[in-house]
Amino acid sequence: MNKYAVISTAILLSCGWFGQAQAATDTTHRLTQAEADKLVALPLHCVETPYPYKTGFVLGGAEDVKEPREHHPVFYGCFDWHSAVHGYWSLVTLLRQFPDMEHADEARAILKRNLTAENVAHEAEFFSKEIHKSFERTYGWAWLLKLSDELHAWQDPLGQELAKNLQPLADVIVDRYQSFLPQLLYPVRVGEHSNTAFGLSFAYDYAVNQNLTDLQELIRQRAKAYFIDDKNCPISWEPSGYDFISPCLEEIGLMQRVLSKEEFLPWLADFMPQLADEDYSLEVGRVSDRTDGKLVHLDGLNFSRAWNLYALANEYPQYSHLRDVADAHFAYSYPNLIGDSYEGGHWLGSFAIQALNQAQHRKDSK
Repeated sequence: MNKYAVISTAILLSCGWFGQAQAATDTTHRLTQAEADKLVALPLHCVETPYPYKTGFVLGGAEDVKEPREHHPVFYGCFDWHSAVHGYWSLVTLLRQFPDMEHADEARAILKRNLTAENVAHEAEFFSKEIHKSFERTYGWAWLLKLSDELHAWQDPLGQELAKNLQPLADVIVDRYQSFLPQLLYPVRVGEHSNTAFGLSFAYDYAVNQNLTDLQELIRQRAKAYFIDDKNCPISWEPSGYDFISPCLEEIGLMQRVLSKEEFLPWLADFMPQLADEDYSLEVGRVSDRTDGKLVHLDGLNFSRAWNLYALANEYPQYSHLRDVADAHFAYSYPNLIGDSYEGGHWLGSFAIQALNQAQHRKDSK
């Protein structure tokens, strides 16, 4: 299967830094090595940038007042822990797709320098402390498992070495999920980090790919308990001012994973019946100030909406018209990535890459 992301000509015409789009309306554009070089600049710039940094954890005593890098010798950059994690995921993902890209040596050196067994052991020790049991729950947990998944899939000696190094922390996160999910009686439906559907989706992918049947079954059971009876999701209430994920579409993305086709399609028809309309439209999330760390979240909303809509359209031909809606969301935010302020640049590249990867996973290309 082609590894390169595919986007429609409609996106190309609005994304100037991609280069000249071909005029024919039936052509597509593949993410080339030159564009990958531009995208990789974002995580290269941030994963070893220690400040500004938002800690996000509880201090247990005066001894915990120390440099962020002492707590997190791997994930100390990119403003906060979870953004550093998906910054590393971006590096690995682009290296898998473009092993000969211009900045490949620099990316590989950063990975080898920081993702050591010793550093990961320190990160795992941090998570194992009772006082930190809710740290990065569940957003950062999900991205850590996604990073581990990507390393396992990278058929390169470095990838296999780093997957082994990271595994102890991935195991801690799996244990955290297995302890927490039975205690979470009600889902969190916000459009930010604590959204339950998002937190379960990447974890479910990891469980499937790593053959963790217990975790798969736990997530499947909890997803059904949380969401199986939901109807008429009020997407007209979206977005809230700081959303970077869509509560409605993330729920669809999770249920598409855990339900069979025979279960999922009737559920979707009750949950968002309007999606079946071939003229369905959804206004993009508009950003008024990309230097504001909260307001720029809406660019992330556009990318995450896009990847869920692409996934639905790719799997079910009757929803193929939703690619146009996804394209519009992607096209609005993508041209702003390069040259964006650090408020968005430290994390949005990961969201764009995820959307691009999902865009090219058409069922007819499998």
